[in-house]
Amino acid sequence: MWWRAVIAGLIVAGVSQLADRFPRMGALLLTLPIISIVAFVAVWNKEQDLTTVSRLARETLILVPLGLPFFIPLAVSDRLGLGFWSSFALGVLLASATISLWFWLGPEATK
Repeated sequence: MWWRAVIAGLIVAGVSQLADRFPRMGALLLTLPIISIVAFVAVWNKEQDLTTVSRLARETLILVPLGLPFFIPLAVSDRLGLGFWSSFALGVLLASATISLWFWLGPEATK
């Protein structure tokens, strides 16, 4: 399982290096679901159960859009005069709020 951490670390390092020179290409790498792909393969290799993979895919499909508010403060920080850490914290707060509302008000997850 150590290889998943290595892949994630390489992706983070690659994106940060690429984003320094080419922000759009860094963003493209971030939008690719590389970590999700690796996770789905790992779950399949461990469980060999399509129902588990299917439930994981459904939950991911719901939670990804709910996490998108994280990017809003960072995207408009220069227009609002916000610093990085305040934008980052506000983004975490917004994404946490939307995801928390889903866990609180959404349907209960089944095992």
